[in-house]
Amino acid sequence: MNSLSVDATGLPYIGKHPYDTTCQRLRNRFRIEVPGDIDFKLEQFETLNHHHAVNIRNTFAIKNPCGDSYVLLLDTDTETSAINQKNKIQHRDTFQPWALAYLKKDFGRVVIRTETIMDKIREMVFPIELDLKEDKAFSNRFYVLTDDRHKTEAAMTPEFRAAIMSIKKSDFVIEIYEHTLIIGNHKPVTPENTLYLADFVARLAELKC
Repeated sequence: MNSLSVDATGLPYIGKHPYDTTCQRLRNRFRIEVPGDIDFKLEQFETLNHHHAVNIRNTFAIKNPCGDSYVLLLDTDTETSAINQKNKIQHRDTFQPWALAYLKKDFGRVVIRTETIMDKIREMVFPIELDLKEDKAFSNRFYVLTDDRHKTEAAMTPEFRAAIMSIKKSDFVIEIYEHTLIIGNHKPVTPENTLYLADFVARLAELKC
């Protein structure tokens, strides 16, 4: 696709927030280009693996001299627990925005999300979370799981933590695989949701300079 528009073939109409509005607001805020085919290796991210299938419908590159970041509009197919009258597993399709950035440092494998009361209780019994003693505000707000505590702690600079702290919403999940980060919340495409994710990865791109 060469133009900055959403391939909406077969997608549901989303009322007050049409797909074209999402593209227009991206264009208004950033310098956007449609890149060629890129293999983002989404299969390496556990947060997307619970879907039966994930396909990239659209890719928009947010241009930055420090490095591009990306908005991905994904077709997702999720198996539901409900069984229909013909005893077949039902599937639910959603069209979701996710954003992706390439990081300067290797984080290992990391998941970051807003910490819940249950997380705090669980941590009292099974202390598996990465807590940053020098940044209590960050550790009190976010739940961080990693497969390499030393690598992640070294990569999670004050500037990176500040970018995450700037996120005002609490419904997102961040997953990092070495140098690649994705962020999303499994919600459908709307201009507001897409811009919220795009703003974050665009800020991360600035940190590569």
